[in-house]
Amino acid sequence: MTWYFATLITLAFFLFMEFVAWFSHKYIMHGFLWVLHKDHHIRDGRKFEWNDVFALIFATPSFLFIFFGIQSGFDWKFYAGLGIALYGLSYFLFHDVLVHRRLHMLDKLTNRYLRATITAHLDHHKPNAHYNYGFLVAPWKYYKEEWAKKTR
Repeated sequence: MTWYFATLITLAFFLFMEFVAWFSHKYIMHGFLWVLHKDHHIRDGRKFEWNDVFALIFATPSFLFIFFGIQSGFDWKFYAGLGIALYGLSYFLFHDVLVHRRLHMLDKLTNRYLRATITAHLDHHKPNAHYNYGFLVAPWKYYKEEWAKKTR
């Protein structure tokens, strides 16, 4: 497989995972598996939450794609698993490190995209907030508000 197709497959699966995150967050985590997700909406400083089970759930297809992709001579399955794994890493760094501060690093943010997306996610955690979205892309209004702050 050429580097071009490997990169394309990795990127395609990475981007597809944003849809998977949105869909599963809206219809699964806030649906029939709320029992696992609800403790995530209670920010009490615990190191581990039942919500962390979702990391294992999402890591499983990544692991399987990578494993069987290696077994098949680094075919498309490896790069699909790599794209899912890179999304998982991005999710962890954004959601757990930047948004919820489960690891205290990167405290001084000047990036407008990150600040807007973090604000959107924190708004989702407010009582009676019923809107959902992906994890790396938020509704456009948050970006417009953040960019407006810089022009004043």
